[in-house]
Amino acid sequence: MPTREQIKERAKMTFRANYGNCVATYLIAMLLIGAASYTGVGTILVAIPLELGLMCYFLMIYQGAKPDLSTMFTTGFAINYGRKIGGYLWMILWTFLWSLLFFIPGIIKAYSYAMTPYILAAYPDVRAKDALKLSMRIMNGHKAELFVLQLSFIGWAILSSFTCGILMILYVGPYMQATMVGYYCELIDFAVKCNIIGADELNGAPLRSTY
Repeated sequence: MPTREQIKERAKMTFRANYGNCVATYLIAMLLIGAASYTGVGTILVAIPLELGLMCYFLMIYQGAKPDLSTMFTTGFAINYGRKIGGYLWMILWTFLWSLLFFIPGIIKAYSYAMTPYILAAYPDVRAKDALKLSMRIMNGHKAELFVLQLSFIGWAILSSFTCGILMILYVGPYMQATMVGYYCELIDFAVKCNIIGADELNGAPLRSTY
């Protein structure tokens, strides 16, 4: 599997090669998600699909494709809309339940479930509950690795705060999106190659394991 530095470098290159479209798509997504979040039902019915659609958009960017803005909406809303919402809420529910056992177990499980949204976004045939189980298996032994990757952006986040969020929109946010989907992409490829998960499971076959 590529190193953290290699993933970030590839993400940066693909983002810069599609800079204008990436920034525009990210900005529109953030505006719509922010507006939807002011209403409780909007957070569920609009913000979640938009977030997953944005993941699909940047996943295509990372893989060298040239998606347009409509990709975010078609992948977020037109393909298994209800399944995406159900799977995302299922992940939130289990994270919350583990958090009731104290703060640390909740954090650990949050990282264990971290790839669930990406699986929901990228593999429309995987059942909502099974996406959570897949995430648990591919994140086994990689939780600290993901934490360090996220921590590597803290300097950018602090710098963005001094620009009233402008730097976040124009550079940091899209760069982080490209990096996170890149990490997911490399991790799931690694999991398939190492037989941690089977390719058939990504096509919707029932999964084993418990939460």
